[in-house]
Amino acid sequence: MKFFIDTANLDQIREARDLGVLDGVTTNPSLMAKEGISGEANILKHYVDICNIVDGDVSAEVISTDFDGIVAEGKRLHELHENIVVKVPMIKDGVKALKYFSENDIRTNCTLIFSPGQALLAAKAGASYVSPFIGRIDDISSDGMALIESIRTIYDNFGFETEILAASVRHPMHIVECAELGADVATCPLSAILALLKHPLTDIGLEKFLADHAKSN
Repeated sequence: MKFFIDTANLDQIREARDLGVLDGVTTNPSLMAKEGISGEANILKHYVDICNIVDGDVSAEVISTDFDGIVAEGKRLHELHENIVVKVPMIKDGVKALKYFSENDIRTNCTLIFSPGQALLAAKAGASYVSPFIGRIDDISSDGMALIESIRTIYDNFGFETEILAASVRHPMHIVECAELGADVATCPLSAILALLKHPLTDIGLEKFLADHAKSN
């Protein structure tokens, strides 16, 4: 499974890269705003800055919600860097745009997926990735993992090449469960990835090893 980091923070992206597990980045205007990045020119430059750190896909989100606007904005993002994947919302004009981008060799990530039917439409339209928001589904007392499982079954049934990019991942067990169910990618905060390192028995074992080593000297 690929690990993407969901942020616009360059230091966190570098830290994930240096850890040796980073495959890509997802970001959006809200995450840009958290880093104090505003204005079209600054946002576009920041996408390029991210691409220059990451040797992998970087999802860049369109703001437009009409077909012509999505296409124009998507082309502009696509031209920024070869790593850019255009993030398109799951709406009617978004699906039309996915088809257009697919036919013009522009890779896409269909975002705001909350049902198997939406994921099926996105794959039919040629999306490179779909982003089911598992954490937000859990927030309304539903089962985000059931959505991942359903999409995996549908895609395997029909040989869709669209990758399942589990989004709104909140904690390390989300990552592990997504891996068990066959999600292709998990995108999450750096903290969730680092939490995978932790286990009390590892800490106890290391402490004992170091204590024994000290006694032997």
